[in-house]
Amino acid sequence: MPSVAIIGTRGYPSYYGGFETAVRKLAPYLVDQGWDVTVYSRPGATNKSDPTRDERVHVVTTKGFERKSISTLSYGLTAALHAARAKPDVALVMNVANGYWLPILKRAGIPTLVNVDGIEWDREKWGRVAKWVFRTGATWTARHGDRLVFDSEEIARRWAVDFSRDGVFIPYGGEVPEEALPVEPGLVHRSYALMVARFVPENTVPEFLDAADAISETHDVVIVGSTGYGGDLDDQVQKLASRKPRVHWLGHVSDDRRLNSLWQHSGAYFHGHSVGGTNPALVQAMACAAPIVARDTIYNREVLGAGGTYAQPVAADIAGSLLGMLASQTSQTEAAQNALARRVGTYTWDSVNAKYDESLGELLARR
Repeated sequence: MPSVAIIGTRGYPSYYGGFETAVRKLAPYLVDQGWDVTVYSRPGATNKSDPTRDERVHVVTTKGFERKSISTLSYGLTAALHAARAKPDVALVMNVANGYWLPILKRAGIPTLVNVDGIEWDREKWGRVAKWVFRTGATWTARHGDRLVFDSEEIARRWAVDFSRDGVFIPYGGEVPEEALPVEPGLVHRSYALMVARFVPENTVPEFLDAADAISETHDVVIVGSTGYGGDLDDQVQKLASRKPRVHWLGHVSDDRRLNSLWQHSGAYFHGHSVGGTNPALVQAMACAAPIVARDTIYNREVLGAGGTYAQPVAADIAGSLLGMLASQTSQTEAAQNALARRVGTYTWDSVNAKYDESLGELLARR
């Protein structure tokens, strides 16, 4: 039985972000395809009693420093060192910050498939040093990664230009809910605006909060997310929610069923992510047939296509676009139909998992 180690996420099963969502879907699939799967995890980041947990997936917890600036680097190092001793046949490595540790795996004779994620050094949330760390990690990834994964065609283009590397396009998938879920208590189907995002500037959170102030005069506004570390944006949302009774801040929501319900019943979902490639929250919103208004970026246009609805990253345009969607049942229906149609084929977990399986198999055969 071939073996694969997955390095660079918070673990299995975890609900923290896109990488963790992908691993929750991918790890059991790979086991079904005949792989011996080990996922490296952080202490306290996984739920051992999660009913979706597949006990066939091995979990190895390593130590690191739980600090915003060095957590990925520290946990990536300890996972790579452990994997070098365990010697799996191949390794799936997430995040270019772990590019520094690829030589450890290479010296151990372990071929690597590396998901490079987005262009981290473009993110506003990182300071000058952190941006340098990510950019240098990308250089190491380009030099030492055996095969690269890009979650969008635009990310692939950037890597071809900046690092002269190609790879395989594997986006994220969306899972259509099996049934119509109940609407969140206190809300009405297709009557509220929704945002689901980590609270960082490049997700257009400050601009959305200004827009939410205006939207909440006539409609409910639901905000899902937090910084994870506290700070000014959390404080700003808290003050807005306490001042505006129609603003509902739910914090971080790890319950997939609840999130799907919020997307499924939303009247207008604002997706403000501006950097990175294909965003898993956007794809899942599409699978839930949410009427989507997205920040106008090349990444969001790649996913939603010409039929998408886009807004500029200013409060007035965001508010106007969301209120326009909320006011028109026709616009909501067209947006929902466009989202479902765009998902079919490319953005399904079956196709995503199959591409990872194929790419890992090719690395195994090359070895």
